[in-house]
Amino acid sequence: MSTDTEDALFADIDLSWEHAKNRAFMWLCFLSSVVGLVALAFLIGDVLWEATRAITVYDTEIRHFLTSVGSVNPERAGFYAAIMGSVWLMIFTVLFAFFVGVGAAIYLEEYAANNRLTRLIEANLANLAGVPSVVYGLVCLGLLVNGPPDMGRIILVGAISLGLLVMPIIIVSAMEALRAVPDGIRAGSQATGATKWQTIRRVVLPAAMPGIITGTILALARAIGETAPLLMVGALVGARHVPGGPFDRITAMTVTIFEWAFNFQDHFHVLAALGIVVLLLILLGMNGIAIYIRHRYETEV
Repeated sequence: MSTDTEDALFADIDLSWEHAKNRAFMWLCFLSSVVGLVALAFLIGDVLWEATRAITVYDTEIRHFLTSVGSVNPERAGFYAAIMGSVWLMIFTVLFAFFVGVGAAIYLEEYAANNRLTRLIEANLANLAGVPSVVYGLVCLGLLVNGPPDMGRIILVGAISLGLLVMPIIIVSAMEALRAVPDGIRAGSQATGATKWQTIRRVVLPAAMPGIITGTILALARAIGETAPLLMVGALVGARHVPGGPFDRITAMTVTIFEWAFNFQDHFHVLAALGIVVLLLILLGMNGIAIYIRHRYETEV
């Protein structure tokens, strides 16, 4: 009886327009995804084509390219100094941003009271993640390079600017990972006599570590591809020396690619494409290592 009543109730309702709108929205989302993928495929294809020209047309040897430093002569120019500069930058960016970011996330999520000030800090952290990267470079230029510390245009300053850039991302992702750990796990640990810090260190952090590492991967993926903050703090273009530590002059792969891409010689253009390929391979290697570490943590937990 109830079925007959429902059929009679909805008999006069025409849902064809609603179904048409749903289908139109679905196709719009599909076409948007296709456009993005096609554009990405064209960009990668163009880069690979130019990199291939560097090898076939200009006879660039991969070994020479990866083991030589910069030069005004494109036949002698290499990418080794830029690679080592980016390696040093990533090392000190992780040391600066990861521990400070995770520590701030632990305090905000586990210790700070849920009041208006805490909510204001969390909202500002989310906003800082969208600040243009050049702003962080200008801040470090004014405070660290031209300011009282007078640290100079060294790798450590570049790492601090990149660390400030990615720290909000690490903090927000770490907070979300900590928040995803069930409260029952915390209560069970404390019921066995563990202190709050012991519960966080031995129970909560291992459970949240996969999410924290994922956020760190995304943050480093952004940091390694940044050029503007490094240019602001005086990154060295066309580096002809290999950085040996945090107090050497700043150089990076992105800065070298930027210089080659705007050079008037076509040979430098294809070298820039070859440098982009190397940068992508290094980025994929970093992601692979991080995924392995994340998988190991998930297995242990």
